[in-house]
Formats: sequence, C-alpha cells, structure tokens
Amino acid sequence: MLYRGTLTFRRIVVGLDLSEACDRVIGCLHGLRPPGTEEAILVHALGPRNLPDMQPLLTSYVEARLAAQESLLREKGFQTRVEVALGTPILEVNRIAAQHNASLIVIGTHGSSLLREVFLGRTAMGILEHATLPVLVVRIRITEEEGGLRCQAACLECGRHLLYCTDFSVIAERAFLYVEKIVDNCRGRVTLLHVQDKSRIASDLSHRLGEFNQVDHERLERLRSRLREKGAAEVTIARRYGSPIQEILRVAQQENESLIVMGSQGRGFISDVFLGSTSQQVVPHVPMPVLLVPPIR
Repeated sequence: MLYRGTLTFRRIVVGLDLSEACDRVIGCLHGLRPPGTEEAILVHALGPRNLPDMQPLLTSYVEARLAAQESLLREKGFQTRVEVALGTPILEVNRIAAQHNASLIVIGTHGSSLLREVFLGRTAMGILEHATLPVLVVRIRITEEEGGLRCQAACLECGRHLLYCTDFSVIAERAFLYVEKIVDNCRGRVTLLHVQDKSRIASDLSHRLGEFNQVDHERLERLRSRLREKGAAEVTIARRYGSPIQEILRVAQQENESLIVMGSQGRGFISDVFLGSTSQQVVPHVPMPVLLVPPIR
C-alpha cells in the first residue's frame, strides 16, 4: 500500500448495498485480478436508523444477500469475507478498510440501501472525503429496457487504455505511482492529460503561457519516459487549455479509456472537481471507472 511503504492492490474493501447496481459492481471486480488483487472484503452498513434491537434480524437478512455476491467473487478466484456493521457507510467502509489493512476501497455510482436511501451521492462524497486509501468508483448506468430498469457497469479493463489526469501536485505524483503499478502488471496504453486552467491564467498570466507550455511539456515527457520503462504499450501526451472539468470530460468521451486515475485533491482543479459541489458534474458523466488517490492524512 502506498502510504505504508508497499504499493499493492492485494486486499480490497467493497462498499455494498443490496441493490442490483452492486451486483454489477461485483461482476466487474475481475478487472482487478491482473493488477494483483487477491482478497475482497464485502461491507454493508445497516445505517443509524436501524435500532440495535433490530440488528440480529437485519444482519441475518443482509448476510444472506451478501452471500450470493460473495459466491460470485469466489468463482472468479478471490478470497472473500463479509462484514456487516451497525453505522453509516461513510464511517464504516473507511473504518473496516483501515482495520483490515486494505489497499483499495471500491464503490459504485448508483444503488440504494435497505431503506431505499441513495448509497452514492452524499454517501459517496463522504467516503471519498474521509478516505485514507485510494477509492475506485465504478460507473453504473441505469437504462430502461422492456418496461423495467436495468443496471450496467463500466468494468475495468486493465490492459486497454488508462487516462491519467495531473496538475503536477504532490498528490498527483502519488496517483502516478498507481499508474506505474497498473502499467507494470498490464502493459496497456496510457494518455497523460494536463489541463492549463484558463480561469487562473487568462487574466494575469497569459503572457507566460509559452513558458508554462515548455515546463508542462518537459514534465509530461518525464512521466512518459517512466511509463515506457515500465513497459507501456503506448503513451500519449494531451495538453489542454481551458476548463479542467470540460476538458477531462471531453478527453474521456473522445478517447474511450477504460480507467481514469487522478488525485482526489491537488494544487488546483482536482480538489474543486471531486470534493466540492462541482463533483457531480464530472463523476456521473464519465463512462468509465475512476481511481481516486487521496492525500496522506
């Protein structure tokens, strides 16, 4: 694990409710096998509204549901266990991940709890804000088919095409270590994206744009060299000038990457994107999973 001296995806914690959406998340976890995932801990939080005297009945019901999801993972070669906690998902998912020395948290972008509460939305943002581990957000798409709603997940394809977004901050560099880890195992294609924020440059710093271009180009070339040494099939540099949010979405939709990797906070746009009100403008609209790497807390 990055913050404890070893970079690994060996043990993951999966935050689950009892919805079909989370079944789709489970079905996507095979994509974590190539980067080295061996064990998955499935976590369901009963929520603060469930009174302690109801806990045995609720736990029995939840465990039966989770057993089916656990069976799916065992068939894919994972070691598994189930944890049912009395508390909020925001606190319990992160607590159990820390307790078991996990290296990654996995959550989906849609779902509902036992009491039909939205699992991701405020809950997802809360998990991200409190996370001390990287968080993989799996994109769930809800479609209407034959008069009913269906869930489809955008699964991680390790060896296909990864998009790394950087503002060259310390946390972005930590996120890049995970890019190197994935490339080292999967030998896929990578796009390195840096967006020069027009709103920060245009008014007072536009005369230095040429200087910024040169510095940014050199930084991106150094990252490209590191990935080539790791065996990346192809490394493309994308440097944009404009709105970081819009450019991330544009590149993601045009290039059809299988995974986005970025820091959950940064010197500039990343904290604005994922930990503020604008987060819902990005995460729900990218059609692929996003791996968010937090700062050291």
